[in-house]
Amino acid sequence: MQTAKTLKEYRKELRESLDNEFLREAMDKFATAYPVSRANAFRGLDEKAMIAEVADAKDAAARNMDALYAQFKAEAEKRGVKVHMAKDAAEANEIIARIAKNSNCKKIVKSKSMTAEETLLNHRLEDDGLEVIETDLGEWIIQLRHEGPTHMVMPAIHLSRYQVADLFSEVTKQKQEVDIQRLVKVARRELRQHFATADMGISGANFAIAESGTIGLVTNEGNARLVTTLPRVHVALCGLDKLTPSLNDALKSLRVLPRNATGQAITSYVTWITGANECKAAADEKKEMHIVFLDNGRRALAQDPLFSQVMRCVRCGACANVCPVYRLVGGHKMGHIYIGAIGLILTYFFHGKDKARNLVQNCINCESCKSICAGGIDLPRLIKEIRARLSEEDGAPVEATLLGKVLKNRKLFHTLLRFGKFAQKPVTGGTPYLRHLPQMFMKDHGFRALPAIADKAFRDEWETIRPRVSNAKLRVALFSGCVQDFVYPEQMKAAVKVLASRGVEMDFPMDQSCCGLPVQMMAERQATIDVARQNVMAFDAAKYDYILTLCASCASHLKEGYPNILAGQADMTGKVKLFASKVIDFSSFVHDVLGMTADDFKGKGEKVAYHSSCHLCRGLGVVEQPRALIASSGSEYCPAQEEAVCCGFGGTFSMKFPELSKELLDKKLNNAEATGATRMVADCPGCIMQIRGGAEKRGSRMKVGHIAELLAENLK
Repeated sequence: MQTAKTLKEYRKELRESLDNEFLREAMDKFATAYPVSRANAFRGLDEKAMIAEVADAKDAAARNMDALYAQFKAEAEKRGVKVHMAKDAAEANEIIARIAKNSNCKKIVKSKSMTAEETLLNHRLEDDGLEVIETDLGEWIIQLRHEGPTHMVMPAIHLSRYQVADLFSEVTKQKQEVDIQRLVKVARRELRQHFATADMGISGANFAIAESGTIGLVTNEGNARLVTTLPRVHVALCGLDKLTPSLNDALKSLRVLPRNATGQAITSYVTWITGANECKAAADEKKEMHIVFLDNGRRALAQDPLFSQVMRCVRCGACANVCPVYRLVGGHKMGHIYIGAIGLILTYFFHGKDKARNLVQNCINCESCKSICAGGIDLPRLIKEIRARLSEEDGAPVEATLLGKVLKNRKLFHTLLRFGKFAQKPVTGGTPYLRHLPQMFMKDHGFRALPAIADKAFRDEWETIRPRVSNAKLRVALFSGCVQDFVYPEQMKAAVKVLASRGVEMDFPMDQSCCGLPVQMMAERQATIDVARQNVMAFDAAKYDYILTLCASCASHLKEGYPNILAGQADMTGKVKLFASKVIDFSSFVHDVLGMTADDFKGKGEKVAYHSSCHLCRGLGVVEQPRALIASSGSEYCPAQEEAVCCGFGGTFSMKFPELSKELLDKKLNNAEATGATRMVADCPGCIMQIRGGAEKRGSRMKVGHIAELLAENLK
């Protein structure tokens, strides 16, 4: 479990994980293999429709949680099961401890249960003098090591076979061979005697079906069936979120769960238990069966208009499988008990803000988790909301408050940027980079070269370079964001050249400013709202066919974020809806709207790699258009490994966690350089800042820029 009290302490723990070479290697192997297995498992199926079905079914169940519980209880008790309700973790543990005492149980075998981890059940039972044995192989291993799980589905993924062999040698008092199959046999032999002599079996439940009082378990080992059948007492600990009306609704989740968790069409075992069954170990040959439902804040979550979607989680762990940060540091640092993106959220609600405060900062906002969630949960949005709540509850850091005040005042913000242009001269050395910053400003950030502010902002050149178009078929407003306005104006000028070649009329509203994503990531809620209002009011959206931006992060924030940010602002409802509907990214506009093809370009066959910016490929779902444009430009597109994995920028993330940002950047550059490309392009100035800065620092010959620049250079 993560116990750091401050962000400084937390960063120290993260460095320890980064120094664990085996952990990094294991996570890398899994992270590259998982997407392939998952894609194969979903091949030929309508994945989005399946996930939507799960979301709808889980939402309906959450709205009717109490009625489903009452129905389940009535049906289960008809079949000889005792059903209990626990308001919190302590009460759940007390109920189970009391059952053990009343039934004279001494030894307990458990199958894997994240809900039992949530309540710290083992600790309570062991404090009562009971012997508790985890029987899932991974859970047994981490129990012997006195650790928590590092993944919801694969709890011991962080350990090597050498570590397990040493552990088993210690447990059995015999030297064990470093052979996985032999080690599994050792575990079977050691655990078999516990199944035969246990008084109580404790399981979780993936489903609790109200119409029949049935619980369902989804597993890959036979241990859960032994736990639920051999002992004379069976207790299932189950969150209220596992309630579902019918078997049909459970099967909707079952079609998605194994595919999303491990890339399997179905797990090895799916077990349905209805009622207290026959048991030869019991005096009356009838099993004593209890089901303990845990609230622990779930009822309140189910009623929350935003966070109720958390109840859709099927505990597949996929949000961790694709998280670039989890891949670097593992679940012991990317979670408290629940791990990954869902863990950052559940920790706040189930275990308190003190446990969540540092964890929730460690989200890079790449949206990988959202794109793969089996319940369609908008995980990045919920994480940002928790950050905002923590900021309001505890007070925002000084730097966040200052940034909020600056961005709310466009004239002040732009004045400071213009002042920075002159103030930076002593440290640029006449280059486009800040080369001579004092160490106090560069501590831990020396892995990339930071860009200098441009000599002239795009807005200051606009009237000079603005094309005069007559009889235009399309009228477009340009949104530059702050980076392309003041740092990389050449990217905007390249886009103007491309659009002008097709006779597009362009406008640049001068009252626009930063999109506001940085202050949202820093949890400045009011500043986020104020900046969004400012930009929507800067554009008379009705005058334009499109609002075009070259920044993927800006595009996603303007189009998907603004309607959420300004929800409830009555005077903005119509304006923001129209504004968001007009927003489009550069590649989609050039490829889909203008329809530009190879006939428009005269490329030289330059080898070009591509970085698929997170907020473009996942936030907006734009995948093929940039790659098609690279090929159309007359360049040779050179596919790189893991093009869609985050580059490590994440705006303020790279400032808070430079050690993680560096590792992600190194992977990105290594993969791009391995293609032999002489140039790399992206659709986001933040990504370009990160990748170009890294390439400059390592002395790479690979040129890094915006796709608009590639197209502008190769226009006929």
